[in-house]
Amino acid sequence: MGKDKRRYVAKAQAGKGWRIWNIKMQRWWGEYYQDFPEKLLAELNAEKRPETLIQLIKRTPRKKT
Repeated sequence: MGKDKRRYVAKAQAGKGWRIWNIKMQRWWGEYYQDFPEKLLAELNAEKRPETLIQLIKRTPRKKT
């Protein structure tokens, strides 16, 4: 019925991995990730608890540049 209220989405970039896009600010958030950052996106689009975000960021494998 209503429009989805997501602010952050993940986009795949060829050869680089996944990156999180901030729809409202129209810019990238964070680094490249090896796999789809599902739990991180869920937290960003939900309550945004800083301590949980920090733990998720540390646990999510990042792409080596």
